[in-house]
Amino acid sequence: MELWLLNHLSTLALALIMVGTVVVLALAGSVLTYRWHPALAEGEHNDMIGAGLGMFAAIYGIILAFVVVTLWTGADQAETGVASESTSLAQMVRDSEAFPPAQHARMEHAVGAYVHAVADVQWPLMRKGSPKYGATESAIREMFATLNSFEPDTEREKAFYAETISDINKVVAERRARITKAQQSLPELFKVLAYGGAVVIIPLTFLYGNKSTRVRLLFVGSVAALVSFSLLLVLVLDHPFAGDISVSPDAFKEGALAQFW
Repeated sequence: MELWLLNHLSTLALALIMVGTVVVLALAGSVLTYRWHPALAEGEHNDMIGAGLGMFAAIYGIILAFVVVTLWTGADQAETGVASESTSLAQMVRDSEAFPPAQHARMEHAVGAYVHAVADVQWPLMRKGSPKYGATESAIREMFATLNSFEPDTEREKAFYAETISDINKVVAERRARITKAQQSLPELFKVLAYGGAVVIIPLTFLYGNKSTRVRLLFVGSVAALVSFSLLLVLVLDHPFAGDISVSPDAFKEGALAQFW
């Protein structure tokens, strides 16, 4: 459901729907609560409600901040990993120029097949949360086969051969990290804490007494907007390869890799 929303709605639309719905429901809840219990406007229990609200808000704020920072770090690592993978591929193309023409052409063909498989086949699957290793496996095997079929003779060839082996190993490692990240999601316990906490915090604001309807609704609406926007961040950052704000495959189409497009 989360991936469907991210892939079919813009971030702006999601924000309007998610934040707007939560704020409207919170305001409606506040109005109904005061209609059913008009004595709340006197604020007799404000001290107790304020203490409870402050305690819950502090705990919930710490949990939410931890979740957002963790997801942001994961999204940043995903983008860094994609950049590292594409850089290693570009270095392989350049380093293989030191090989004999036949091996160089074979390596370029394998790298070209790999970047197309990543951007055209694997990326759409990653957006859906179901990437497949097989999409790039044949290209990886061709890269290794190219290196295994070539025995460097000169010191120059040996140096670039060693660098190419190092780069292809980095590609394999970053590919696994990228696919693993595309399959991961926030653990259910953290989702319960993040979304369930909002169900506790927002209704508590209904009980805080104030005779001014405008001030009361402003207070409730502000808290609801802040909490719902934070939950929107959780939703967006939880899936770094889906939605508008996501890691793109453009790194596989730039620099030395641009020749394959």
